[in-house]
Parts: sequence; structure tokens; C-alpha cells
Amino acid sequence: MRKGIDLKVHIAKGGKKGLLLANPVIGASGTWGYGDEFGKLIDVNRLGALICKGTTLKPRKGNPQPRIIEVTAGVLNSVGLQNIGVEALIKKKAPLWAIWKVPVIVNIASESVDEYAALAGRLEGVAGVSGIEVNISCPNVKKGGMQFGTDPAMAAAVTRSVKQATTLPVMVKLSPNVTDIVAIARAVEKAGADAVSLINTLTGMAVDTAQRRPKLNNICGGLSGPAIKPVALYMVYQVAGAVKIPVIGCGGIMTAGDALEFIMAGATAVQVGTAALISPRTAIDIIEGIGQYLADNGFSSIDDIRGLARA
Repeated sequence: MRKGIDLKVHIAKGGKKGLLLANPVIGASGTWGYGDEFGKLIDVNRLGALICKGTTLKPRKGNPQPRIIEVTAGVLNSVGLQNIGVEALIKKKAPLWAIWKVPVIVNIASESVDEYAALAGRLEGVAGVSGIEVNISCPNVKKGGMQFGTDPAMAAAVTRSVKQATTLPVMVKLSPNVTDIVAIARAVEKAGADAVSLINTLTGMAVDTAQRRPKLNNICGGLSGPAIKPVALYMVYQVAGAVKIPVIGCGGIMTAGDALEFIMAGATAVQVGTAALISPRTAIDIIEGIGQYLADNGFSSIDDIRGLARA
């Protein structure tokens, strides 16, 4: 990347703690694990930020195998939030993050509003934790399994509880499996979210015709990868025009060109997820590609191209 190009972005300016990234490329929750798995493959400090895999109050084993399969232009997964739990994360992972230059954001998931708040509160003041991403694509057990992210009131309730429990920047990850994603985005913004990220995976399934049964043990799973990029891009375009807080785009971003589309649609930053399963270096290539595009086209800052497709 050429010198003199400013790639810095703010994904949380308000609140007690802001979050300034050196560049707009973030390692997405799930495929990047806890980040240390990539330490021998790439320099994770070159990322704008890294979001660890979904974290719950107690450890989870996740769903039975098979739980991840390739499909046309993407991946279906039903991992089931396998994770070590928040206490082990604080003890075993956060100390490493504390010595990294790259900010690490913890993705949290739960089945009740109270547990979301408890998770956020437990992460308050933990060295190495720079922010929280709230996964609202989780079933609300008190509402018969309805996802928090499908109802504006429930999404707002979760956001409000998390914000009350922490001074960390709070990003809410929106589900695409809704009728009106703009309504959800506006609700969490009003409830205090510092940013929104979208989209989470689309629900899908695949059938093994030889075995005559679903390929995933859980029957359905979350579709990610290039197949969902057009859907994600349009939803980012919609939400970026409806809220004032930063919008972080994710869904099928494989190249610098993909990332640039999201930024021109109004995204402040982007997340790279499934691409990391193919090549861990993809995120670094995207950072360099964005910088090269700006230099080649006479732009000096990432801010110069944000929202250009909205004109």
C-alpha cells in the first residue's frame, strides 16, 4: 500500500470509549476463532480489528457432526456456538489480546436478556477486550424460541441491557432473516447501539440424495460466502441510508473489490469471514487492495469513497 493513504475509521465515536481502527477490514466472528489460531499464518496486527467467536456465559460443545458443509458459492454451518465460555476467555485469551496492537471485539450470544447483560458486565474492564458485538440471531427461550433479531422490541431490549452493563463500544449484529431489517436497525440505534454489523447468515439447508437425508445433523444451518453477497450489499445500502451510527458490512466479501462495493454503499467498515477458511491472508490482501484502489484513483482517504454509490 502506498504511503499517504488514510485508511483509519471510527466504528464507535460516542459513549465513554470510542473505537478507532487503523483500517476498515475486520476479521469476522466465527471463522477467526480467538485469533491466536491465525498467529502463525498472518500478522493479525495488520487487521483493523478482530471479532472472536460467539461467547456464552457457560462453555458450549455445539451441535453434533456433521455441522459444516460446502454448498454452491458458499458454506452452510450449524456449529451451534461451540465456545470455551466467558470465564475461560477472560483467563486464557484476553491476556494475549492485551499485548496485540489490533483491537479485539468479543461477540456475545445468549438466550435471555439478563444473560446478555451479565456477559457484557463480565467483560467490563477486561484488558484486551476493546468492544462487544451482540449476536441477536439467538432464540429467546422466554418467547418460544423466536430470535431476538426478528423483532424490533426484543432487539432493542437486548441492546439496552448490554449498554447499561458496559462502557465498551457496542455493535449489534443484525439477522437477514427478517421482513424489515431497517426497522431492526433503527430500534437498536434508538436503544443506544454504537454501530450495527450486517448481515449474519441466511438460513438454509442441503440434502444428501444418496442418504436421502439432510446433510447437516441440525437439518438447517447458516449460509455464508459469496452466495449471500448481493443480499448483504443491498441490506447494507438500506440500513446505511436509515441510521446515523456506523454500519459494518459483511457477507460474501472475498476481494478488495467486494469490500469497496460495501463501502461505496455506505459501510464504514467490513468484516471478512468465510474467505478466511479459504485463505487466511485474504483479509490482508483486501486491506492492501483498498489502499491501492484509493491511490490509483486519486483518493487520499477511505472517507472519500464512502457512500459514493448512493449519489
